Amino acid sequence: MQRLAVRPLLAVTHRLTRPPLFNPQPTSLRFPEPFTFSPAVGRSFANSPTLYKKKDKAKKNNVPEADSSAGAASEDPFDLSQLQNGISTAVARLKDDLSKLRAGGRFNTATLETLKVQLSKDGKDTARLGDLAQVVPKGGRMVSILVAEEHIKPVTSAIVSSNLSLTPQTDSHNALQLNIPIPPPTKESRDQNVNVARQALDRATSTLRDTRGAMHKRLQDMQKKKLARPDDVRKAHDQMEKVTDKGQKELKDLFEAAKRTLEQA
Repeated sequence: MQRLAVRPLLAVTHRLTRPPLFNPQPTSLRFPEPFTFSPAVGRSFANSPTLYKKKDKAKKNNVPEADSSAGAASEDPFDLSQLQNGISTAVARLKDDLSKLRAGGRFNTATLETLKVQLSKDGKDTARLGDLAQVVPKGGRMVSILVAEEHIKPVTSAIVSSNLSLTPQTDSHNALQLNIPIPPPTKESRDQNVNVARQALDRATSTLRDTRGAMHKRLQDMQKKKLARPDDVRKAHDQMEKVTDKGQKELKDLFEAAKRTLEQA
């Protein structure tokens, strides 16, 4: 009886201690426990976008400062190209105006070619005489104009109404040709030409003065905004005055040369 009681007890003990042959829930198939955010993790995710935004904002704020410093570095108080271009424009304009005046009894055909011709009675439709006709110099005292038949009358009216004191005449051998005799210069005509030359000088001088004023304002702005050192601004201002004086002298020399030629014509 005792042996029979021990054997079942050992069998039960063996079953309890022996590992099971089949695990109904293997570890590989077990579902993970639900993830819970800790307070520290929640703060890190909540604060990271804010930190990125601040960094981007700082970068954006630094961009204009870099651009402004680059612009300040590009500002050169000794750059007088604006003034020099203005002087060149004034000189070229004065030369063109003086070339249109009568010198030595010769007539510049460009004076006729630039006249405005009214093609309609209301005066809205106009054209340059040089675009409608061909101006041909015939010696120093005669100019011929070859023009189409429909433009003869408008061209004649434009020449007569101008301040050139010229009277076109129809050629006896060619109805499409206008002959304009150039009268010899008189004291009145010489004085008039000198006055016209002086007016051209005044316009050129005014252009130079305006350019110099713009350059002076630029230097003042650079000094106020501290884009250049005061010493550099002062030196640039001195150079500006020297360049301006040189340009004014060139304009005056052109006028004096034209005046002597006009008075001796």
